[in-house]
Amino acid sequence: MSGVFVTGTDTGVGKTLACAVLARAWDADYWKPVQTGLAAEAGDTAVVAALTGLAPERLHRPRHEYAAPLSPHAAAALEGAAIGLDDFVLPRTSRPLVVEGAGGVLVPLNGRDLMIDLMARLDLPAVVVARSTLGTINHSLLTLEALRARQIAVLGVVLSGPPSPGNRAAIEDFGRVKVLAQIPPLDVVDAAAVAALAADVASLG
Repeated sequence: MSGVFVTGTDTGVGKTLACAVLARAWDADYWKPVQTGLAAEAGDTAVVAALTGLAPERLHRPRHEYAAPLSPHAAAALEGAAIGLDDFVLPRTSRPLVVEGAGGVLVPLNGRDLMIDLMARLDLPAVVVARSTLGTINHSLLTLEALRARQIAVLGVVLSGPPSPGNRAAIEDFGRVKVLAQIPPLDVVDAAAVAALAADVASLG
């Protein structure tokens, strides 16, 4: 397997931390195709670099970068730019590649295409990051249904938040999917915490 595309059931659900854990577990490179919100923060690539210690050449630069903390289509429009599916080609690497989406699968990239269209174009299996708390069953199953309707393979789910055995079982049973990892609330989010979590992740492939 050449890699995975990490998406979420919502924005702020913990995709970047999950990507760091997966990249560390699988000794993978990292790529965020579209980054927004750079006016307020350094961006997810910088976070993954700090959490994994990956060499700079293994952190592939976003194809599109925008200042506003908005969905890609809106952030691009503010800067007089546009995003097209033809803009994206997977970076060359001899290692597995962890690709991080922006928001969830139905986030717009432009006036026609959604994040799920980019996922289909890149043709990588998906990993869905979901909250572990109340409401996650519905959000997770809707995301899984959307992916399968587009015939995008799903490698598994990463749950973020306090452990909830009932929610985990429901997602696995109704979603016909494996939970690859559980990321609990962390007092400190640093490279040591990511390394510890990575040790418990299922092997790639």
